[in-house]
Amino acid sequence: MHAWPASEVPALPGKGRDLRIHDTATGGRITLDPGPVARIYVCGITPYDATHMGHAATYNAFDLVQRVWLDTKRQVHYVQNVTDVDDPLLERAVRDGEDWTELAERETTLFREDMTALRMLPPKHYIGAVEAIPGIVPLVERLRDAGAAYELDGDVYFSVESDPHFGEVSGLDAEAMRLLSAERGGDPERPGKKNPLDPMLWMAAREGEPSWDGGTLGRGRPGWHIECVAIALDHLGMSFDVQGGGSDLAFPHHEMGASHAQVLTGEHPFARAYVHAGMVALGGEKMSKSKGNLVFVSALRRDDVDPAAIRLSLLAHHYRSDWEWTDQVLADAVERLARWRAAVSRPDGHSAEALVEEVREALADDLDAPAALAAVDRWAARQNAEGGTDEGAPGVVSRTVDALLGVAL
Repeated sequence: MHAWPASEVPALPGKGRDLRIHDTATGGRITLDPGPVARIYVCGITPYDATHMGHAATYNAFDLVQRVWLDTKRQVHYVQNVTDVDDPLLERAVRDGEDWTELAERETTLFREDMTALRMLPPKHYIGAVEAIPGIVPLVERLRDAGAAYELDGDVYFSVESDPHFGEVSGLDAEAMRLLSAERGGDPERPGKKNPLDPMLWMAAREGEPSWDGGTLGRGRPGWHIECVAIALDHLGMSFDVQGGGSDLAFPHHEMGASHAQVLTGEHPFARAYVHAGMVALGGEKMSKSKGNLVFVSALRRDDVDPAAIRLSLLAHHYRSDWEWTDQVLADAVERLARWRAAVSRPDGHSAEALVEEVREALADDLDAPAALAAVDRWAARQNAEGGTDEGAPGVVSRTVDALLGVAL
């Protein structure tokens, strides 16, 4: 599966700072110190309704991570999946009377177009669940043969008790996990499971649903968590730098994935940092496909909203915060974009050397994009009010905003 084209990232003078970021597993900030190649895995979409502002906010957060790393003169090895076969996708296809593969392809194409418009840097490897199945099956077989998985009516479940580190990612107690498991795709009430929290690794073929050859597992399709584990281990290996996604993925998805990988390899941790973006609400409730309260990037683009303004509306909120999308949020972003463009359109201006360092410091401090925007606001306000004599300043500001914030002025 192919990703989307990369926009050029301007090189800035000097060098960026190492990223200090909030790690869900430890509950505090850690300083990331990758080697020459920083490794990041971000969980992708289930392509039956893409791309709403919650998606955009999540991928914007991890785009900033990449940009901070690139500014430190590192290379970035970024991997993202597409869950192109799963219950919600199949259910939507049945509801709409559409072939599930056509639905997945159409929505994945739309997602690529949205990511391109928003100038999100693409992953090096963009992998669909279906194409990953040949690599998933041997992992499930290994877990089963090692006694870390068991069969139940043809389905194969992972035993969470096989991982002594289970629970360390989310830090939740058993009851909280059970409630979230029921809400987020698990089946804690199924009779016969060794532990209510045990997640499915391989679903035996169901009538009328797609299935694949699972070797000794029989025909079926993979569970959600093992999909990402197989892709991450294949392309990044253990102890990569950042596992990212929305805050609703901390449990069960990232918790279960970490346990799968740790049992498979005998190593710990799966990822050095677990980083989670906040939720975006509309009308007082979290944007949700199931609720239908969504604002789509593609719809805004069809209404001729500048993608740079959409991106600024995301950057105005700290990535870990939960916030609400409103017409005013977008109006503020449109107005900010106009002010910035007016400021950099002058032939000269105030020195921008201090601004570059302010933006770098803000982003290195747990991706504090609102502080970075405030720094550019101050420069733009002075520039629009007084002007300046530094002929290179407007260009430096434009390149800084592009390189570090992904906004083209």
